[in-house]
Amino acid sequence: MSKEKKEKEMLLESILDLNSNNVWNITEDEIARLWNEERTEESFASSEEKLLNVIRLSFEVVHYNPADERERRKYENGEWATFARVNERKGMVAVRRKYIKRITDLSYENVKHITASTLLELIDRNFGGGWDSIPLSIKDIIESCFDVSTTQLPTSRIHVAGGTMERKLAQGFEVLEVAKGTWTEAIFAKKKEPVQKLRCNADSRYDENGNLIQRTDDDEELDDDKSMMDDEDTINDDTFYSSYASEAEVKKETEEGFPMEE
Repeated sequence: MSKEKKEKEMLLESILDLNSNNVWNITEDEIARLWNEERTEESFASSEEKLLNVIRLSFEVVHYNPADERERRKYENGEWATFARVNERKGMVAVRRKYIKRITDLSYENVKHITASTLLELIDRNFGGGWDSIPLSIKDIIESCFDVSTTQLPTSRIHVAGGTMERKLAQGFEVLEVAKGTWTEAIFAKKKEPVQKLRCNADSRYDENGNLIQRTDDDEELDDDKSMMDDEDTINDDTFYSSYASEAEVKKETEEGFPMEE
């Protein structure tokens, strides 16, 4: 994705354009402003819960009663941005940015939006224990977006010319050095390149050399004929209808969502 296209996607003209990518690049005050611009629109009420779930990815979201003086002092003190729901009986909403202060604050969502330097700062704050001190669950989150490797060498050899340190830095890795007595652990981290998913066409055919065989009009006609024959076979098959139970229940699909704070 080009830089211009990415920047365009991050721009918000309406709160309805908010999504899991650009929510990380907007402020509390911008959310409140855009929300208030759309709140009076007749159809906005149906989008409120969806938007609040998106906002929760990057912000703390709470509902409070503006008639309660104690709650007003807590949320209307400049630390939060506040705005009203379409249904005023649901009270006010207060939002505040979630800051990643500890290694345990990382999640599969927010780890995508930090740099290698920020990651190493978080590791350095983790009591200075190095890579091995990080819980396995957090390592899995980190490695979902970063290439991480470590090495331990005597401190006098860690910066030797042509060594691991020099090679890793040349490859674009950031490094954190953790002193362990007369030894030093070097933790290397680099953001993984985004992987594009390849779509596979089940009808595609390839020759013995792996080259795609171009389909012709005759091939498509043969496929249509085969489909018609299959349909006729199914209709003439007595077991098709005899195996169908008319009283079979069809379960309704339920939509999963995030729990709402009321």
